[in-house]
Amino acid sequence: MKKIFIPLLCTILILYTSFNAGKISDYIAHVIGDNQKLIIKKANEYAKKEDFSYVTFSKDFIPYSYNDLLNIIFTVINNGWDSFTFYCPSEYKNCVNDFKRISNDDITLTHINNFVHPFNSFIDLNTIIDNGQITIEIIRLYSESQIEAVNTEIDRLMTLLIKENETSYNNIKTIHDYIINLTKYDLSKDAEKEKVHPSDLAYGALFSHLARCNGYTDTMAIFLDKMGITNYKITTTQEDISYESDGHVWNAIYLDGKWLHLDLTWDDPVSDDGKNYLYHKYFLVTTEEMAKADSGDVNLEIHNFRKDIYLEYK
Repeated sequence: MKKIFIPLLCTILILYTSFNAGKISDYIAHVIGDNQKLIIKKANEYAKKEDFSYVTFSKDFIPYSYNDLLNIIFTVINNGWDSFTFYCPSEYKNCVNDFKRISNDDITLTHINNFVHPFNSFIDLNTIIDNGQITIEIIRLYSESQIEAVNTEIDRLMTLLIKENETSYNNIKTIHDYIINLTKYDLSKDAEKEKVHPSDLAYGALFSHLARCNGYTDTMAIFLDKMGITNYKITTTQEDISYESDGHVWNAIYLDGKWLHLDLTWDDPVSDDGKNYLYHKYFLVTTEEMAKADSGDVNLEIHNFRKDIYLEYK
């Protein structure tokens, strides 16, 4: 009887282990050693509540694929955490290499950054990798003093500009026109001298009244978030454009059941005659309408965005 029982017991254990390998590895990733327990903090007040097609919220922070790693990075940034440590399970053999590939790819990180609130976006992302233990450290783009100043000013402006009995379309148009009338495109910025300039931030648009495309877009994004309108940013980079360019960024907005584009920078053109102009060529337009606005004597490529990333427009 003992000779039959022992092999039978071994068989049961092998089958149980096979069917539950994922759960067992997850358990190990969570609890082996006191230093390997995941510390999950609350998201801050600027964390977006909705996820998107390209990146979604990570629920257990245990990666089994490249996309899982993208989702972990997005969730850490979106939640406003300064740092986070997670672990690669043994089943995911390429986990560390895939993470290195993402963390060393500034373009991929830029696209991920576009799906979070401007106040949670980063200027630098540092990583520490140690035997499958991965720590992400986030250096925020906005300082606490800048966040406080921008919040106070936008709250003040919303009480003046936003009308409760107006449609979202009209309220967005009011904000669009106000930002453009308040702001001029900053031609003086030297990207080689300063990594971050106020005109790249909502702070520059609101207080210096000078902005580049990041400054226009962040300002509108903060208004939209306060208005409860789903949005993110879209970026084209040098790899998307055939001529030399710094790339471009503008707002993506979900309104009345469809995704639309809003580009304040191109609605506030730099003129040869020194006059201020206010356009609505790129105000809440479809991808097709934006392409028509770009057509002319010169075929513009500045809005050649990645439809495999900004999948809501696919």
